[in-house]
Formats: sequence, C-alpha cells, structure tokens
Amino acid sequence: MNRLIDWTAIDTVLLDMDGTLLDLNFDNYFWLEYLPQRYAEEFGINPEQAKRDINAKTRALEGTLEWYSTSYWTEALGIDVVALKHEVRHRVKEMPHCHEFLDQLKAAGKDIVMVTNAHHDSLNLKMDKTGLAHKFDRLITVHEFSLPKERVECWDEVQKIHPFDRQRSLLIDDNLNVLKSAERYGIAHLLAIYQPDSRAPRKDVEHFKAIQDFSDILPVLPGKQ
Repeated sequence: MNRLIDWTAIDTVLLDMDGTLLDLNFDNYFWLEYLPQRYAEEFGINPEQAKRDINAKTRALEGTLEWYSTSYWTEALGIDVVALKHEVRHRVKEMPHCHEFLDQLKAAGKDIVMVTNAHHDSLNLKMDKTGLAHKFDRLITVHEFSLPKERVECWDEVQKIHPFDRQRSLLIDDNLNVLKSAERYGIAHLLAIYQPDSRAPRKDVEHFKAIQDFSDILPVLPGKQ
C-alpha cells in the first residue's frame, strides 16, 4: 500500500486541472504579467498601473464563478482574454509524471474524472495543447451548472452528472477551499499539492495530506514498479 493512498479503497479519482494536473505557472504568468502587459498596450496606460488595476479587479472576485470565467473578464476588461491565452499557449505544461499517473489509473480500471473551475474556453485550450482529454472518463467544468467547487453544493451537481461513491473517491486539488468543501460534502480521500506553481515556493497545506508530484502516489497497480 502506498503510504498516502490505499488504491484498493479507491474507485473514482476526481482531479483538478490548473495547479494539479497542469503547472499553475501558466495561469499566474498570464494573469499577473502577460494580461496586464497586453492590456497596457491596448489602452495606452502605464504597465504597472494596468497590473494594479487588473489585480484589484480579480482579487475582489476570487473564488467566485466570475473569477474563473474568460467570458466575464473579456467583457469586464474590454479585451479578448481567450485570444491572449492562445498567444502564450506554449507555456502550458503538465505536472511531472502526469501522463504516467493517468495511464496507471486507467490500467488499474479506476474511474477518472476531471472537475475544474476553468471555463470551457480554457479547458479546451489546455486539452488541445496537452492531449490529455482522452485519458478521462469524464471532463466536467463547473460552468455547466454555475457553481464553483468552493461551494459544497457543487459536488451534488457533479454527482448528478457523473455518480460516484464519496466513501470510495479521491479528490486531488491544489485549492484548499475546494478541498474543504469536498471534506464537508463527505469525500473520504483528499490530497493537496505542495507546489502548484513550479516557480513558486511550497505552500502550507494546513491539515491535508499532500504530494509534491504524482510520483508520490505511484504505483497504482499492485506490484508495478
């Protein structure tokens, strides 16, 4: 048995995208550096002022559905956020051992479900870039039912779309507020991520068990080395 996960106790694996399967550095770079730079160019304002303005707007909505919506920010900022993400799509990259982990889950017969707060546009961009989509039994973005994962009720909606046994399910997510909502919902197995952004320091994961990367919870198949 792996020291963090007893795979014999798991049927369904619920996986976050940004900061879990994919390096959060892309999103942090985009929102904190690239978008303000392009916004400043578009509207002829000081880059540092653009950075302060956008940061203030996004922080005010952190954790809400709007915070994750490319459509909302395109309208709010008056600039095509999706088009700008495509300009830097080369920076999207998977976390270490991501493909190996997903392949072992599939080989072990686990039910593999992505549940992301990301908007459809972001999900499509990143799946096209990484080629990961076919490794899942289901891809779910919360914009299908308009409740972010930070809300406990979100998991009822996920359950309606793709039923799972909460006692035999594992959620891996870098967002502690999401893990707390899943904990309140009764999902029995929870794992955080120590370093969602590969260029940022390790984070405090509070009371949750956590992994540095997916090699920490391999192998999935008994006896596989």
